Amino acid sequence: MKMNTILEKFIDWRLKHISDQRFMLILSVITGLAVGIAAVVIKNSVHFIKHLLTSDFAEQYQNYLYFVYPTIGILGAVVFMRYILKQQVGHGIPSVLYAKSKTNGIIKPHNVYSSIITSALTVGFGGSVGLEGPTVATGAAVGSNIGRVLRLNYKQITSLLGFACAGAMAAIFKAPIAAIVFALEVIMLDLTMSALVPLLTASVTAALTSYFVFGMEALYTFELKDKFLLSDVPWYILFGVVAGLVSVYFTEVYNFVGKIFDRFKSWYVRLIIGGVILGILVFFFPSLYGEGYEALNACLTGDYSYLFDNSIFYPYRDSITVTIILILAIVLLKVVGTSVTFGSGGIGGIFAPSLFMGANIGLFFAKVVNVSQFGSISENNFALVGMAGLIAGVIHAPLTAIFLIAEITGGHQLFMPLMIVATISYGTAKVFEKNSVYTIQLAKRGELMTHHKDKALLSLMKINTLIETNFATIHPNATLRDLVKVISGSSRNIFPVVDEKQKFHGIIVMDQVREIMFKPELYDITFVRNLMFMPTNTVQSDEPMEQVAHKFQHSGKYNLVVLEKDKYLGFVSRANVFSKYRELLKDFSEE
Repeated sequence: MKMNTILEKFIDWRLKHISDQRFMLILSVITGLAVGIAAVVIKNSVHFIKHLLTSDFAEQYQNYLYFVYPTIGILGAVVFMRYILKQQVGHGIPSVLYAKSKTNGIIKPHNVYSSIITSALTVGFGGSVGLEGPTVATGAAVGSNIGRVLRLNYKQITSLLGFACAGAMAAIFKAPIAAIVFALEVIMLDLTMSALVPLLTASVTAALTSYFVFGMEALYTFELKDKFLLSDVPWYILFGVVAGLVSVYFTEVYNFVGKIFDRFKSWYVRLIIGGVILGILVFFFPSLYGEGYEALNACLTGDYSYLFDNSIFYPYRDSITVTIILILAIVLLKVVGTSVTFGSGGIGGIFAPSLFMGANIGLFFAKVVNVSQFGSISENNFALVGMAGLIAGVIHAPLTAIFLIAEITGGHQLFMPLMIVATISYGTAKVFEKNSVYTIQLAKRGELMTHHKDKALLSLMKINTLIETNFATIHPNATLRDLVKVISGSSRNIFPVVDEKQKFHGIIVMDQVREIMFKPELYDITFVRNLMFMPTNTVQSDEPMEQVAHKFQHSGKYNLVVLEKDKYLGFVSRANVFSKYRELLKDFSEE
């Protein structure tokens, strides 16, 4: 009670002395610092666990512990969620997009720490996923709960979500500029002047926090050995198409494997199947272990040792043919490992797998071109731009891809090929899949908020908050006499016909019975079931509001019946929908 009193006094004081814009700027600093610390904790936790488990492995020998490590890590994450937390943690960025679209930006408090614990166990023990998703989820939870405690409005809370997500990306990748682009392009934060400065502040604060701990060096080591040549443009164009097709492969395999695991209702069956598959993959291809940070760095420097170390293929490390085959194999199998990790219950992100696949498909493409003597192109450069190609195609975020890869590798001199590959990859992927791997399921359920403000506002509206129940009902077996009594006591001109089990049979409109209601001789021989009709347009209680608005527009009706399957719930009116829309528009727009 005492804390509530202090909080109340602080909120009252703040409203009187600190403007909203200044307060959001202060909160952006606090949020940036918090998510920066979270990124440091999560990354150090994973590196500590991995070092503890694998530091004494001999490079020239395969290690059979790879069979069991991933299962142990995912088991730990699942046990924590099921028996300690007793709640699902959710997968990073999709859960943030869902919160922004459907829960008014509110994220459960446990996400402040639960994503850190579960992802550290998953990735540290070899789950083939990344850390950026859990870090973004942690940051978003921090921002959301700060907003909830301080009783901010929807606009302010969703802004904090964007600030926190940008901060998380800035800290985990040490890329503050790309983090801002990510918040605008992926999290779909509206860019207004009042939001721009706090967004910059949160990103810079989080990045500085990461710099203090990890240093200012680029996350991935890249040395420009070969300058961009105009003669290579056709190869970059062709590679953009290849990267787009690989991105489609990523999305399709990810969704396919996810559907297979959804068929298994038992969590331990999913764990056993997923753990066995993942253990086999990591044993034969140790570079699939965890987020693949070391392997990716080696790939960018032209060091192929990551393909052979701790592997049964170590004796073939000098074979060009085996090298090319192994690169293609880990490209094709990385998404399988990622999907299996998620399907068996692990928590992580897909940025790192996308980067891993992109660098390796770039290296594979350049290697094939050079070995076949069709051309002579830079393997390092194509590995770099491949990372941008996969991010653009998988995440559907070409701008984020361009700025992120330039920042995290220091490859600014390759901006032109980055732009070419990212743009073409994105365009190619969009031909086959309208939504990104993050948004495909949300879009199918009508739960996705987009940059289209009209659709975004409609996605925030829920039918169950707009249902009107003050319509007088009548039984289908009732007589005209009964109907006249109901009409006399009602202020409405529509009367739903409902039986004792609340099953909806149709409606009666006042104009329809106006002529016969003053003929007493018909009162006892005319029945409601003979007067009612079934409306051509009805609304289900779980129907997306965009579809409801479409029905209003094309039917010309002012009231639509709301049903739960065939059960009557009430009516939704055009006037109420428009009023709610205007109310949200006021909150959504800049004050």
